[in-house]
Amino acid sequence: MLKKKLKVAVTGSIGSGKSTFCDFIAEKGYPVIKADDISKQILAEDKNVKEKVIKKFGDESFINNQINKKFLAEKIFSNPINVIIINSILHPEVKKKVQQLMQEQLRNNDIVFTEAALIYEAEMEDMFEYVILITAGSSVREKRIIANGKLTRDEFKKRNENQIKDEEKKKRADFVFENDGSVEELKQKADFLITVLIGLGSSATASSRNT
Repeated sequence: MLKKKLKVAVTGSIGSGKSTFCDFIAEKGYPVIKADDISKQILAEDKNVKEKVIKKFGDESFINNQINKKFLAEKIFSNPINVIIINSILHPEVKKKVQQLMQEQLRNNDIVFTEAALIYEAEMEDMFEYVILITAGSSVREKRIIANGKLTRDEFKKRNENQIKDEEKKKRADFVFENDGSVEELKQKADFLITVLIGLGSSATASSRNT
C-alpha cells in the first residue's frame, strides 16, 4: 500500500511504441485505461456526439449506425481545422470518462495508468501526477507504422503533422523514454518506471503537478 496513490499518463507520437510500453505495464498487473478506445466508444455510442459529428462532417460519417472510419479519417486529417473541430467534440467527453475510470480503479489499485496520444493537445496533463513520454525518431516511427500495415506513408505524415512535436512534449513530460532500440529494451524501461513510481508513491512527500 503506497502512501500516495498515483495517476500516471503515458503518451507519445504515432508509432512511438507507447501501446507496447503500456502492454508491459498491464502484464505487471497494473490497470491501463486506453483513451483511444474510449474515444471510439463515445463516437460510436454517444448520441449527442454522433449528432455533432454528422452536423460538421456529413451523413457519411456513419454507415448503418457504424463509424465510417475511412471517410472520417480522410475528412479530419485533410484539414487542420477539422482536427480542431473533432477534438473539440470528443476531448471533453473523453476527459470526463477517463476521470471516472481512474477514480474507480484507484479504489483497488495504488497506481493507475492512462495511455493517451493527445495528452497535451487535449489539455489533460493536469489530471495526472506524472506524464510519461515515449519517443522515437520520425523515420523509425514511420517504418513501424507502415510495416504493420496500419497506415500508408501519406496517412502517417498527415497524422504526425497534427500532433505536438516531441521537442515540445519533452519540455512538459516528467519522464522521457527513448524507444529506438529493441522491444526487450523497452520492457526494461517499463520495469524501471514501475520501480521509480513505487518509490515516489511510498514517499510521503511524493511530488506532483497537482500539489
